[in-house]
Amino acid sequence: MPAGLTQADAKRAHDLRRMKIVATGLLVGAAVIYFCMRWLEHRDGADVAAWVGFVRAASEAGMVGALADWFAVTALFRQPLGLPIPHTALIPRKKDQIGDQLGGFVQENFMTREVIEDRVASLDLPRRVSTWFADPANKPRVNDEVSRIFKLCSEMLRDEDVERLIQAALKWAAEPLWAPPAGRILEQLVAENRLEPVIQLACDRAHEWALGSQPLIDRVVDRDGPAWAPRFVTHLVGDRIYRELTEFTYKVRADPQHELRIAMHDFVEDFARELQEDEATIAKFENLKEELLGRDEVTGAASTAWQAGKAVIEQMLDDPESTLRTSLSDAVVQLAERIRDDEPLQAKLNGWAVRAARHVADNYSAEIISVITETVRGWDAAETSRKIELQVGRDLQFIRINGTVVGSLAGLAIYTVSVLLFP
Repeated sequence: MPAGLTQADAKRAHDLRRMKIVATGLLVGAAVIYFCMRWLEHRDGADVAAWVGFVRAASEAGMVGALADWFAVTALFRQPLGLPIPHTALIPRKKDQIGDQLGGFVQENFMTREVIEDRVASLDLPRRVSTWFADPANKPRVNDEVSRIFKLCSEMLRDEDVERLIQAALKWAAEPLWAPPAGRILEQLVAENRLEPVIQLACDRAHEWALGSQPLIDRVVDRDGPAWAPRFVTHLVGDRIYRELTEFTYKVRADPQHELRIAMHDFVEDFARELQEDEATIAKFENLKEELLGRDEVTGAASTAWQAGKAVIEQMLDDPESTLRTSLSDAVVQLAERIRDDEPLQAKLNGWAVRAARHVADNYSAEIISVITETVRGWDAAETSRKIELQVGRDLQFIRINGTVVGSLAGLAIYTVSVLLFP
């Protein structure tokens, strides 16, 4: 195989050489016949056979036609015989113009809004794609492809980039004031009575703690009570504190209108208002936020969580039977089934596809076409000529063959007419 050629290019080169041999053989054959006829005419003079003139005329015209078409075909790719003849080696010299004209042709005939819209609409992509994904026979392929996509995304996300993103996100989150929005949210929750379940939960937990607080109360009373007090007195005091505490927490827990619970509501309302209006409260809240987000433990914990989560995800994606892969593929299949069975949804998705195609055609057709023009501009002139010749050169050799045959027939016809007119 010649250097720099693919297997397909090597086959094209072989076919091109074979057709060149055929076309050149016809030219040589016509030349041999012509010179043979001229030799017969020279040898026999006026006694030469009549048919010799017809054959000579046909071979002469065929030779001229073959040479003319050889020149025309060769001039497309290189200078014939290496001579600097004007308007030859058209492809190497006009490479950039060819790229521009090809791009313009594609833009004018394929990248128009009407063509793109009609083509996208006729493809009916939502139905065809969803039908393929929903086919049970394709489920193993869906499983593999979904896993491959997620693994590719995981490989593209470098740990240091994710860490920088986390740090940037934390920095961005710390810039705006949190206190006023938090106050408005808290105020809205109070207005909608959304805090009552939270307060009830706190009261329940407080009562449960009180029920189990007897040992703690006894230790505190023994430690902090008067040293001269008898032990039974401290036990009585501890029991009294325990009963009062449990009774109080029970009342708070059981009575939604208890004074403590009302006070808790009032405190939350006041705190919500202060978060929005009181400069001192806002400043304290913001200082707390900056201190929390600025701690190394916060960014470090986020980075560690990402690395650990990434390792777990990659391990699960490697296992075809893992819950993650199965869940992802099942989700894709279920979505495809819904689209396949929902014709209004298909119509809506098809409309979105058409609109997206229209937007691309209206705004990015020049950028898409530039892929063709800039690619052609970047090609080496000689390499471009060789590539194009390998693609179409074999068919162009038929022009040479046809030129030989048609030239011979034309020469024969012209000579025959001249003989008939001037016997």
